[in-house]
Amino acid sequence: MNTQTVTQLPMPPHFDNEKVEQVWRVPYQERASQARAWAKLHDIQPAAKDKIRFCLMAIDVQNTFCIPEFELFVAGKSGTGAIDDNVRLCEFIYRNLGVITAIAPTMDTHTAMQIFHPVFWINHAGEHPLPAATILTLEDVEKGVWKVNPAVADSIVGGNYQTLQKHALHYVQQLSDAGKYPLTIWPYHSMLGGIGHALVSALEEAIFFHNLARYSQTRFEIKGDNPLTENYSVLQAEVLAGSDGQPIARKNTGLIQKLLEFDAVIIAGQAKSHCVAWTIYDLLGEIQAKDPNLAKKVYLLEDCTSPVVVPGVIDCTDQADEAFRRFASAGMHLVKSSDPIDTWPDIHL
Repeated sequence: MNTQTVTQLPMPPHFDNEKVEQVWRVPYQERASQARAWAKLHDIQPAAKDKIRFCLMAIDVQNTFCIPEFELFVAGKSGTGAIDDNVRLCEFIYRNLGVITAIAPTMDTHTAMQIFHPVFWINHAGEHPLPAATILTLEDVEKGVWKVNPAVADSIVGGNYQTLQKHALHYVQQLSDAGKYPLTIWPYHSMLGGIGHALVSALEEAIFFHNLARYSQTRFEIKGDNPLTENYSVLQAEVLAGSDGQPIARKNTGLIQKLLEFDAVIIAGQAKSHCVAWTIYDLLGEIQAKDPNLAKKVYLLEDCTSPVVVPGVIDCTDQADEAFRRFASAGMHLVKSSDPIDTWPDIHL
């Protein structure tokens, strides 16, 4: 018998799709016992025996992005985007428990004094920029419309305000030169130590269940805690060097190498227009530099991700869809979570 369970599995009794939009405590010991019993019932073997190795990367499936009353809920076009995505993602994990070798959740991780948070900046009136309504352009910083808040310099660069102001100008210049998103001032979100930082409870439970059922350690990846740069992509920060040419961040070469060692990499999460798209873009860049044919091993769960949409303010749907079309043109596969994995292109279980 193939060591991987190819047949799609039923939902375990504990899963309740009505609870996916809620925050609650996972009963770990109970789920651990149930996971081992579930593995025995369905002849699910340890992940170490997999002949074909699949990695699911779940990008920023955290309360801050996925629960409606939290800071940056990704509503998508439907208004319930992240909730619906996570129902499908949890179901995908449970149905394919015997096939998914490893799960790598990324965790957007922030503290208050970071370059994209309001407290970092100040105008002549002593006001901070309004979050989600302020985009800082190169011209804004050059003309002093917005300056670095002197009060944050001690915590970030040991009190050297001029160094921090010089970095800020360099930073927005680098974003402009690279054609990246301009610096957006975001609400305080994904705050380390807070409830918003945590994985969505239903997904945490599904990942924990997978961990115990398959003896596969969850591969958590932290990103976004550098105060001097944004980190949409888990693979590298938006800006890697400071104004003096010295590195302020490094490419996540360890994760890149691990991902490319798998036979297939499955990607889902939030938001399709930002952290998901930027991560895939960086992964594709690494693939094209190494071997463009490796793009065929990447599968994008298009029904488990949504773009940023704020009615009357911003709609990133078209940009997100265009990015995914480019990824598909490069050889990556756009798939649905409900499709059996053994029917996906280039999969031979």
